[in-house]
Amino acid sequence: MSVELKETGSGGQYYLPDAEAGDDIAEMTFSRASDKLIIVDHTYVPDRYRGQGVGKQLVDRLIADAREKGFKIVPLCPFVKAQFQKHPEWHDVLSK
Repeated sequence: MSVELKETGSGGQYYLPDAEAGDDIAEMTFSRASDKLIIVDHTYVPDRYRGQGVGKQLVDRLIADAREKGFKIVPLCPFVKAQFQKHPEWHDVLSK
């Protein structure tokens, strides 16, 4: 399963779809502060998927997109903030 992205003018959502259930397995939402800055405000993983690396898959896609598209990240979400603390190699896309 691969992480997908839905964008709106002011933000968006990274999510893992579950085609069988017709629902999303997990989601991470963000607001766009500018073309070069996004604010990640929420990550949700249902209990049945926790501890399986699902949340990290969302963050991995976010980091890849930030590097490819040249934007920085403000991690307001506690989960994403904790992931940045565990992965100093991502600090190139962390907003100072």
